[in-house]
Amino acid sequence: MLKQRIITAIILIPIILVAVIYLSPLAFCVFTALIALGGAWEWTNLMQISKPSRRWLYLILVVLVFIYSLFIPVRYIFIGALIWWVYAAILVIYYPRGNWLWNKSVFLQSVMGLFVLVPCWASINYIRNQDNGLLGLLFLFVLIWSADSTAYFVGKKWGTKRLAPLVSPGKSWQGLMGALLIATLIALITLWLCKIPFPIWPWAVLLSLVTVLFSVVGDLFESMMKREAGLKDSGKLLPGHGGLLDRIDSLTAGVPIFVLGALLLGAYL
Repeated sequence: MLKQRIITAIILIPIILVAVIYLSPLAFCVFTALIALGGAWEWTNLMQISKPSRRWLYLILVVLVFIYSLFIPVRYIFIGALIWWVYAAILVIYYPRGNWLWNKSVFLQSVMGLFVLVPCWASINYIRNQDNGLLGLLFLFVLIWSADSTAYFVGKKWGTKRLAPLVSPGKSWQGLMGALLIATLIALITLWLCKIPFPIWPWAVLLSLVTVLFSVVGDLFESMMKREAGLKDSGKLLPGHGGLLDRIDSLTAGVPIFVLGALLLGAYL
């Protein structure tokens, strides 16, 4: 399993780098939309929808919401994402006591999928189109995926106290601490290399830590949905990683929160 994860990562990383660096804004928008639609297809697995016609109908719905989101002020999308992921964190914390609110409703699950995928797609493209957006996006990918990998390996080696045993027994508090430590280190190195004024450092590190915390919420939320659906992985597209959702679940929560935090810091610093 670990060997497959490494091989898949080695293949995926150059593809992501080429897309981030070389694609035009429109091409990158389409590229990320296709990835999100792949995630939407896998979301129908979590909704336990088996009829192809209903699965395609959900993809059409996601495309329409993508288009509609282009006409909404981005701050509303990111504020909505914050409210959603706080709610998702509550669902994870109180699982399974609170699952009666949603687990029998395909409609509510479909809306959840929109909140998971649309803000992430919007925020990734928002960052990409800003000044120094390429570096910002690469930093965010390195931050979240490094934290995710560190949590995995630290948890494997030293994990004893389970973070959310009813949702994802493999995740530990020790792994979370490892993720926060590596996030702090990455943030500090980036701030130093980019020669960012020192007064901004504490706020930037705090934003990085909050981003990683929410990325964990995204991971746990997808794990909760998989548990409800009786699935180990959201799909089988990526050997060693499962499906697309299994690879981007941390980004779905972390990226919108990072963008909202960056906007707030830019407004008040």
